[in-house]
Amino acid sequence: MIFNIVEDINYRDMLESQIFEVIEYLINKDEEFSITANINGVTFEPEMPESISKNFSHFTLFTLSNYTYESIILTEKTITFEAGFGSENFGSHVTIPLYAIFQIVIDESILFLNPTATVEKYFQEKELEENHTQRSMNAFTMNKKNKDLLS
Repeated sequence: MIFNIVEDINYRDMLESQIFEVIEYLINKDEEFSITANINGVTFEPEMPESISKNFSHFTLFTLSNYTYESIILTEKTITFEAGFGSENFGSHVTIPLYAIFQIVIDESILFLNPTATVEKYFQEKELEENHTQRSMNAFTMNKKNKDLLS
């Protein structure tokens, strides 16, 4: 069954490597492109105001051109870029895990398709990890002696 493949972590990792190679290739060719990403995997720094984030669809298109393209930082696990959003052009650093990229698009044509970006369990694991980190920090700061270490 296809779910046995798409939900296999080894398959996800293989596609993540391919996404890295495709994006690296496009950058080396100086080719601007767009990506559609599962918004559940995307982080914004600073966070998007509710007035903007409420307009994002589950799979959101990001066009990487001009300054946004020039700001790309690609690692083997993520792509980060600066972009402006909304009518006020709210600036944010966008970080997307490569496995959350559903499509790579050039000139309205799909160059690459990643079905693992539709698997919700990958994004639930991220939420669980973030919750665990927050709980650990809360436990750490509850000890008065530890609070001094953070100052």
